[in-house]
Amino acid sequence: MRYDVAVIGGGPGGYTAAHKAAKNGLKTVLFEMDKLGGTCLNRGCIPTKALIEAAHLYKRAKEAGLYGLHLDGSFDYEKISERRDEVVAKLRSGVEKMLKADKVDVIYGRAKLIEKDKILCNDETYEADHVILAAGSVPSSIPVEGKELAITSNEILEGRRPLPESLVVIGGGVIGAEISDALNCLGCKITVIEMADRLIPTMDRDLGQRLGMFFKKKGIDVRLSCAVKKIEEDGGGKKVIYEDKAGKLNEVCAKEVLLASGRRANIEGLVEETLGLKIQRGIEGDTLGLTNIENVYVIGDAKAGNIQLAHVAESQGKNVIDAILKREASIDLSVIPSGIYTDPEIAAVGIKEDELKEKGIPYTVKKALTGANGRCLIENAESGFVKLLCVDEVIVGGAIVAPHATELIGELAAAVEKKLTLKQLAQVVHPHPTICEMIKDAASE
Repeated sequence: MRYDVAVIGGGPGGYTAAHKAAKNGLKTVLFEMDKLGGTCLNRGCIPTKALIEAAHLYKRAKEAGLYGLHLDGSFDYEKISERRDEVVAKLRSGVEKMLKADKVDVIYGRAKLIEKDKILCNDETYEADHVILAAGSVPSSIPVEGKELAITSNEILEGRRPLPESLVVIGGGVIGAEISDALNCLGCKITVIEMADRLIPTMDRDLGQRLGMFFKKKGIDVRLSCAVKKIEEDGGGKKVIYEDKAGKLNEVCAKEVLLASGRRANIEGLVEETLGLKIQRGIEGDTLGLTNIENVYVIGDAKAGNIQLAHVAESQGKNVIDAILKREASIDLSVIPSGIYTDPEIAAVGIKEDELKEKGIPYTVKKALTGANGRCLIENAESGFVKLLCVDEVIVGGAIVAPHATELIGELAAAVEKKLTLKQLAQVVHPHPTICEMIKDAASE
């Protein structure tokens, strides 16, 4: 059977592309080797946030005395996992129903591009005028002895694995930070080992330093500038041997070890090698996703150099159909907000302050602090801030460390994308009392 569009991968990028293609009258087939929704829905964004929501709600319940309330301080981790799975199943069902309504043919099985217009799946060959590779990503590993003894975020976020009493987390990036924060709230003793000199090293230095301060206050043991050398069995638990920045070998023991060293493109066996597809830590593609093979596109985590975020993949999924239909791209991908769902949340958008310094670009910083915000005081928020980065009064970047930061960052994304000035942002009336007032206060400083 021949299709107008074939999509390999049913994650946010893949199912969004398939949905838009079908809505525009293109005969579409989607191949998925596991479950619709991809990493984000099944073992990433959604289950992580469901776990975090429960953990943070439990933390607030324990702090109820501050508000004059007295609540039972217990939890059922099995029930937390059940609710997580219920949320995932409901969202996955929604994707399935959407594609069914679109009349997209969904084929379950491992698909492989064997020619530029031919896909092999379950011993059947399918033809398509345009092929979109949206195979997503898998947890990456580290080249150390004993790495097979560690678990990944997949094991934490799927199934019914019991809550470990202690955990060594290798990697202080987004995945490691979020899981560390959530499990710490539920009483798990956490040690984080990070190779960089701060947590979340891909974000501005002051954000990583602030998160480190929060973790220390919560009793999370953070060990920076350390390189893991070996993981080994230790009685009923695990032992991690690492080298600190002074070159000294140290060890830390825990019930489990979580490998949170990021994710890599899931492209093994995806494309026949003889096709000559350009691959460099992912499949190479231009701004619209077109690869070096005519009418073959790549989007999402499978794309080389891509920002591995669900909303990036989803936006690329829309733009790639525009490209196939020879239309102008509908989404501007020059401004990408990102968020970390710790307590408090951290979010950022636009150019980073570290980049402005490195490039020698003159800039100004405008800040508003949580300590001066009524809503933050009501919520007993940790010390945080709204930071605006400006070049010639134009807002080029920003960051928020505060409750609901991942919701608020959308306003800063719009400000950066539309190149608003401080004066223009300050002129917008913000409701009171709200945390978003901090954005107006920073602009008015």
